[in-house]
Amino acid sequence: MAAPFVDYLARRLPLVEGALAPSASAPLTGGSVASDLRGYLYDPLDRFTASGGKRVRPVLCLLGAEAAGGTAESALACAVAVELFQSAALIHDDIADEGELRRGEPCLYRVEGTGLAINAGDLALVRVLEVILADEGLDAERKALVLDEVARMERHTLEGQALDLGWVRDARWDVTPDDYLYMVRSKTAWYTVASPLRLGALAAGGSRETADGLERAGLPAGLAFQIQDDLLNLVGDAAAQGKDFRSDITEGKRTLAVVWALAHLEAEKGDELVALLGSHTTDASELDRAVELIELGGGLAHCRELARAYVDEARQAADALARDGLITVEARDLLCSMADFFVERVS
Repeated sequence: MAAPFVDYLARRLPLVEGALAPSASAPLTGGSVASDLRGYLYDPLDRFTASGGKRVRPVLCLLGAEAAGGTAESALACAVAVELFQSAALIHDDIADEGELRRGEPCLYRVEGTGLAINAGDLALVRVLEVILADEGLDAERKALVLDEVARMERHTLEGQALDLGWVRDARWDVTPDDYLYMVRSKTAWYTVASPLRLGALAAGGSRETADGLERAGLPAGLAFQIQDDLLNLVGDAAAQGKDFRSDITEGKRTLAVVWALAHLEAEKGDELVALLGSHTTDASELDRAVELIELGGGLAHCRELARAYVDEARQAADALARDGLITVEARDLLCSMADFFVERVS
């Protein structure tokens, strides 16, 4: 059951929020343009970051630190950095996808304009580095390890985003399930689960073996997280998601459910699904038909089955860490509960 991780999220959330509050940066000048800089750059990023959701990613940094035998506090700079990277990724992603809403509000680029939104996202990336460099609790060796992992996390995310956007731009429908899984492993699994856990362990001074093991548990859990996300977009709570509901169809996303269905539908129905995905439709009946075709092609059932298989893989990796004495039984149980949470959540 996911309850222990939900409880852990609730208990650690105040630590994360307390660290995020003073992390806002200020203009490099106190002169006459300072108020303009706050209005054009700093305040938009601060408001966006403050509006964050469950803060799962930064909390996972704290879990990684505690699993490695350290304190949650030792990973707070990493937690803030991961949340700032999340802000950058979402701000830029909304521009690329021409999104409308984010966290129930108009996307930042729709409020501030595309140029200023890009700049705010870039500032978030700069702040990722500044927050870690300013952490006096990290010695030089640990700081270097953390920064190296941050760079790897960012590179993976950029690779995944390039594939996601490129396949849509080039109208590619030859994408295979394995292609999709590589893309989503890069775009989501690293920065959502594997890297936060690893960053926390490194910041806490944990062993390389423990950090590697947490990564092995985090990657399949991250894949399960994204597959569940894809399912919720298609068959989740429409009221809770608002205008984002079934946006993956409107945007022609090559999700696992889609590519699996296309590989298993008869030609006529496959062509119909491709036409719907390529039309950028927002018509409710056409969206319903697209989901019906995806289900006919076995896409929904396959996603549910694979997500649970990835949860089992994550649980096995957590069991191995505890069996080898690299983490405690309590940490193992939290990691297992985390993986369950990712496929049991409804939003």
